[in-house]
Amino acid sequence: MSKHKNDIPPGLTLYNSDTLAQDVEKLAMSLTNDHSQPNLSAIAAKLKNIDAMALSLKYFGYELAATLASTLPPTDQARLAPIGLKCKPSTQADMESEWVAYWCHQLKVPVVFHRKLWEHAYILQALYEKDLLKEGVRGLGFGCGREPLPSYFANLGMQVTVTDLAPEQSADLGWVNTRQHTETLEAAFYSNLVEQQTFLRNCSLRYVDMNAIPDDLTDFDFCWSVCSLEHLGSIRQGLDFIENSLKTLRPGGVAIHTTEFNFMNDAQTIDNWPTVLFQRQHFIAIAERLRAAGHTVAELDFSVGNKPLDKFIDVPPWAHDMTGDMAANWEPNVAHLKLNIDGFASTCFGLLITKSDTSA
Repeated sequence: MSKHKNDIPPGLTLYNSDTLAQDVEKLAMSLTNDHSQPNLSAIAAKLKNIDAMALSLKYFGYELAATLASTLPPTDQARLAPIGLKCKPSTQADMESEWVAYWCHQLKVPVVFHRKLWEHAYILQALYEKDLLKEGVRGLGFGCGREPLPSYFANLGMQVTVTDLAPEQSADLGWVNTRQHTETLEAAFYSNLVEQQTFLRNCSLRYVDMNAIPDDLTDFDFCWSVCSLEHLGSIRQGLDFIENSLKTLRPGGVAIHTTEFNFMNDAQTIDNWPTVLFQRQHFIAIAERLRAAGHTVAELDFSVGNKPLDKFIDVPPWAHDMTGDMAANWEPNVAHLKLNIDGFASTCFGLLITKSDTSA
């Protein structure tokens, strides 16, 4: 005999799907019950220590990075030499190398184990090996934000076009609030790297959507981007941008791009999202696509390293999610080469491409 609503035993509650989901979430995630007493559910007991464990992991990872950095030789002793740069991920061995030390010295920053420094050094080393760090060379930067590279280039007498999204588009995506956007040309000016007059003479600013590169941006000797192309909406759009960026170059010009690399999961990744994560298969595919069109792509190297900081995968919370006082204590100490992005262990990957001599 079927039961009706009135036949439900006392103490048993019927839920609609929305109410059930809310109650399950409360039971699982809340640290306290309705009386401000500890939530003693089995699920809550498993979860309530995760935030503290994450902070402990971050602390010891950052301390290890700081200790290792303190043992590195002075950057002013580093010698510059070609290394045969490959398309590759950031590694601890790279950060301990003379080539990274040399470029950190040039940028007037100490070597710390942070992937952003690796990206800057990777681009500079690539340009050095292509003999493009000299007066009169024309460069185009995509999604430049507040990076120091335009100031460094300008001081060498290079002619640089800095691009970023228009301010209203960047505000919608949150880049302005996190100080990762070039609202004006002054935002890319580093007074410790170049005199202002020299900077303004050699640099210009354009607002550019990387998904729709204007046709008049052409004949550059090189173009670059630092962790920008993963923010174009999808993996397909990111790969299309890499190919389209070559249209801005003269024949034989060079493109250097760094982006996010999901290096531990070949089955799943993030796509169709504000930040997408590229896999080995995507880098192989774009390399094959470009080589088939006659372009040269540096050798692909997917080794993520085997040193201690190659195995330290940083986790949230990030400084912008912390309270002001807490962020002030944590942000200056950030040091990681690998990090967890939406559950995927990721790092930076550099791509080095030379346009065909015969391409239009």
